[in-house]
This record gives sequence, structure tokens and C-alpha cells, in this order.
Amino acid sequence: MGNVVYRVSPPVAHVDLKALFTAAWPVHSPRDFQPVLSRSLTYVCAYAGLRLVGFVNVAWDGGIHGFVLDTTVHPDWRRRGIGRELVRKAATLALERGLEWLHVDYEPTLESFYQSCGFKRTAAGILQLRTDHD
Repeated sequence: MGNVVYRVSPPVAHVDLKALFTAAWPVHSPRDFQPVLSRSLTYVCAYAGLRLVGFVNVAWDGGIHGFVLDTTVHPDWRRRGIGRELVRKAATLALERGLEWLHVDYEPTLESFYQSCGFKRTAAGILQLRTDHD
């Protein structure tokens, strides 16, 4: 299926992100990504030719903490190391930009993936503020 090229914070079309997330996440609710991307510390996109096949976002607190969000690989491109490479590149960029800590929350089924990326298990909490998905 060809080589994958990684790009740091490229201009990325809403339609491409929507297609990737719709394919990867069955319960994905379409949203406007531009406000999120404009506030991100960085994000990394993986392309096969012109096709967006992977994405990861690094949000931050404006200080030393970053947060890995939305790690996504198209189902047709999984199990090739793309997800790990996206996270590795995101971590390198976060360090280069002065972050000291990189956090991630994940479902239990993704624990081995994030551990393979170097994350350690920690206790954390989450509060769901909205339960409706208009």
C-alpha cells in the first residue's frame, strides 16, 4: 500500500479529518477540527500519497504538561507501526517545545499500545460533562 509520510502541523482539510475519524471510530460525531488544531501545541498527520491515514494531536496547558489526544489510524492501515510513529513524533516535538510531561487517557483495550509507546500506567479520573451528542 505504499510508503507513509509524516507531516507536522500541516494544513489539513476538514473533509480529510472527517473521513479518517468516521472510518476509524464507529461512534464518531462530526465536529469542526479547526478550533482544536489552532490551539494545539502540535499535531502530526500520516499520509499515504495524498490520503490522510493517521493523526495525533498534542494539546497543552501552556506550561510543561501536554496531552495526547485523538490518536487515530485508518482501519486499512493499522498494524504497521503508524500509530506508534505518530505518538513517537508527537512526544519528540513536545520535548523540543519545552514540555516535561506528556499525558494520555485511553480505554483499557489500548493499554498495551500506549505502554509500547513508553507511557506508564497511572491513576487518573475523568468527568463526562455532556452525555448528549447533538
